[in-house]
Amino acid sequence: MNLPRFIATRIAFNRQKSFSRFIIRLAITATTISVAAMILALSFTSGFQFTISQKIFQFWGHIRIQHYEPERVNVSGETPIYRSDSVENLVHEIKGIDRIQAFATKNAILKTPESIEGILFKGYDRNYDTSRLASFLKAGRWMQFPDSGYSNDIVLSAYTANQLKLKAGDQVLIYFIQDDGSAPRARKLNISGIYKTGIEEFDKLIAIGDIRLVQRLNDWPDKYIGGYEVFLHDYHQIDTMNEAIFTRLPMMWNSRSVQDINPNIFDWLGLQDRTIVITLVILIIVAVLNLVTCLIILVLERTRMVGVLKALGAYNKDIRKIFLYHGAVITLAGILLGNTLAFALIAVQKKWGLLKLPEDMYYIDKAEVQLIPWQIIAVNVGTFIICLLVLLIPSLIVKKVQPVKAITFS
Repeated sequence: MNLPRFIATRIAFNRQKSFSRFIIRLAITATTISVAAMILALSFTSGFQFTISQKIFQFWGHIRIQHYEPERVNVSGETPIYRSDSVENLVHEIKGIDRIQAFATKNAILKTPESIEGILFKGYDRNYDTSRLASFLKAGRWMQFPDSGYSNDIVLSAYTANQLKLKAGDQVLIYFIQDDGSAPRARKLNISGIYKTGIEEFDKLIAIGDIRLVQRLNDWPDKYIGGYEVFLHDYHQIDTMNEAIFTRLPMMWNSRSVQDINPNIFDWLGLQDRTIVITLVILIIVAVLNLVTCLIILVLERTRMVGVLKALGAYNKDIRKIFLYHGAVITLAGILLGNTLAFALIAVQKKWGLLKLPEDMYYIDKAEVQLIPWQIIAVNVGTFIICLLVLLIPSLIVKKVQPVKAITFS
């Protein structure tokens, strides 16, 4: 029979009303809140980072292949490259590539009788997988591609449509800026749909249409495009896949990850990791201090019991084990309840989205959550180990207890 564990269990589950019972419940409550807060903080941060990064990947792909232009800015038109079977076949040659899709962009101005708005017209071909953008479509439909010529459809962002007071089904006059400085070329296009990503940098700038219109306006042959967007199965492999793709490109072609193209957004997302580390440290300190305080009070309240055990010949290490077992019970109870509380709140947020966010500031309209198993395990195991190690400190008080004085202690 393990005597220290038996005594610790009797003390922990003692139903008699006492001050120590109140302290134990207070410590369990504090541990519960700390563990739940850590899990919630990690889940909300992971969900926040994942949701925003996926919006960018869905809209721009994970890797972009274009002509090598070190001085080019992101909002300007591209130097054309030719369609390459060797590049398009990389989807079969490199494991991890999901899809490779052609695109081309061109600067333009939308004009209505009341207002004008500058845009970057982004053209795709009929093979583009619009299912990736399905969550962004708020009204209307995506472009329809005719067998010959080019589509007269255009999909505007909700921001642009609101600025110009347009809606799906309307027509809009669009002036395409020519790179050679000649007069803009005008086209009247049908607004087939309205999209919204929630990312201001995209919604204020991008309109989506047919790549063949860009080719016609730039006097490009059908084989010329602005570049390729590469979609991956696992976004964690971006850097590795980018290196593998770059080595197989023709001369003067370049591949860049979308993280390098949009560093401001991804640097901002990376800052969330530093914030979460500080939060976790504070919460662990709170949990540890509560447990240490609780155990000190328990040791002092059980001074007579310690004296009696010592008088009966119990060793200091065995008596210390009693309080360590006790602390472990409190910690485990707090961890179990903390997990239960956190999972319940996460389920509520996933189903009803009660916690709202201003989309113009955070790119999402509600707090997103994502449970990552290794993070949950790390919180639980880390909390238990740290608390157990720190609990060794108050248990050392047992050494200083003298049996004669302890038995007469009241």
